[in-house]
Amino acid sequence: MNMVSKCLNLNISSSHPNIFLANSKNPRPSHTLTLFSSPRKINKTFHSQNHNFSLANNVSLRYSNYKVLFSSSQSFEIEPDPTLSNDDLKPTTPSQRTFSRMEMAGLWVGLVVGVPSYYLAGSLVDLGMAWWQGIATVVVANMILFVPLVLTGHPGTRYGISFPVLARSSFGIHGAHIPTLLRALVGCGWYGIESWIGGEAIFLLLPNSIKQTTLSKCLPWLGTSPLEFFCFLAFWLAQLSIVWKGIDGIRELEKYSSPILILLTSCLLIWSYVKTNGFGHMLSLSSRLTNSQFWSLFFPSLTANISFWAALALNIPDFTRYAKSQNDQIIGQASFPILMGAFTFVGIVVTSSTKIIFGHVISNPIQLLGQIGGFVTTILAIIGISLATITTNISANVVAPSNALVNLNPKLFNFRKGALLTALLGIAFQPWKLLKSSESFVYTWLVGYSALMGPIGGIILVDYYILKKTNLCIEDLYSRNPYGAYYYSSGFNVKAIVALVVGMLPVIPGFLHKVGILKSVSETFVVVYNSAWFVSFFSAGLVYWILSNLRNKLDESAAGGDNLFYAPK
Repeated sequence: MNMVSKCLNLNISSSHPNIFLANSKNPRPSHTLTLFSSPRKINKTFHSQNHNFSLANNVSLRYSNYKVLFSSSQSFEIEPDPTLSNDDLKPTTPSQRTFSRMEMAGLWVGLVVGVPSYYLAGSLVDLGMAWWQGIATVVVANMILFVPLVLTGHPGTRYGISFPVLARSSFGIHGAHIPTLLRALVGCGWYGIESWIGGEAIFLLLPNSIKQTTLSKCLPWLGTSPLEFFCFLAFWLAQLSIVWKGIDGIRELEKYSSPILILLTSCLLIWSYVKTNGFGHMLSLSSRLTNSQFWSLFFPSLTANISFWAALALNIPDFTRYAKSQNDQIIGQASFPILMGAFTFVGIVVTSSTKIIFGHVISNPIQLLGQIGGFVTTILAIIGISLATITTNISANVVAPSNALVNLNPKLFNFRKGALLTALLGIAFQPWKLLKSSESFVYTWLVGYSALMGPIGGIILVDYYILKKTNLCIEDLYSRNPYGAYYYSSGFNVKAIVALVVGMLPVIPGFLHKVGILKSVSETFVVVYNSAWFVSFFSAGLVYWILSNLRNKLDESAAGGDNLFYAPK
């Protein structure tokens, strides 16, 4: 479809087969031009200063800076606004498209192989699931999530734009700050969690003489010991040296760390196999749950596993914008569910083996490595955990918040400044409290924030694929001009904001009950909360689609009469 509205270039000709002049019995004092463009019909009206203006065979219109200007130019364009762009927000150039399918797969190796992924898998066994139930839950969840991952990655590769810029197309030039800052908030929380895990690895390296001092005693007001907190800060600072190199430093880190992480994971699996004389211990590990208990655990666990990567599924354009082609981003990301399934297998095998080796289940790999002991093991553990944590943390939890802050104020923030503020906010989340138990980590943190990520994903996908048919105008994404396609109402798309709120509301009572603010709620709200991502994703997407279609019908009705309009092919 050759639509003028794609790039906002318009040549008006009286002989154009798709331009029609409606008859009018009551001509207006000035000629009115109304443009309708697919997939979202945009009503734009212009009035000429000359009441006697008439359309010649080759008349071109150009508007800029809130005015309609008639010129001999053959282009119809919107001037970019410097406050909406900088080097970090501009579309990637062909020379920057360097991510092959292998590098995209390597990115996922660095993301998947980490303590939280291992901890999540082990938590399912810890909570009573059989080994195969835990693996099946993780695999099903990530196969579901693979679909929005690839779909959301498409505009990144096609247009070279990041998530904050993509969000402008559905939420508006200014409204995009709402989803990007919500995503940034989750990223800051995860940054704190991953940094805390890295700090635990440093704590593990310390000699017992230091760990047995008064510095290791927990302070009630802090919620942890001063020594563990200092180790957390040390790891927190160490990551900044890599963050400071930007996206190129992240790519190099993922590229060279992937084989090391695969090797160390294999070593842990071999250790478990040798210590327990095979995998029989895992195969014999049956569920401790009744049928009803399993299903009541399965759905929130499925939601938690989807939520685990739901935030990254939103800002995956931040990475796919560097992919060489759509095939590279799709094939590269196809490794994601496979890697999650494989790493879950390792996590559950090793976790279940701890019951035989140590007499009780140890789902936290850092605690496990501390139990294994030995100088060589400790050194390898520190290297492995630190590398796995840094690769996951920087890619998944620094890029999105940094880009969100750059989008908020391109003049004030660049990637480095955004990353620094992200790291500072990560401390404020007090991650040591989020990781204190499987219950708080899986069903409060993971399920809770899925109510924020779900509706954003639903709205963006409905807007991009159903309403806009994957067609975006890049110029409009960087313009504050009120005639721009994504300016909506003062820069905010009210329909998207309403749909976002509607998607979140049903989950709130269940969340408040989970954190103890509400003592009791209806069982319906509990069920909704346990399926928070699904409920919020589909409800927000449906509401946004309905509101958008109603708006388009109103625009069509208002366009009748004495109007010249462009009918798209």
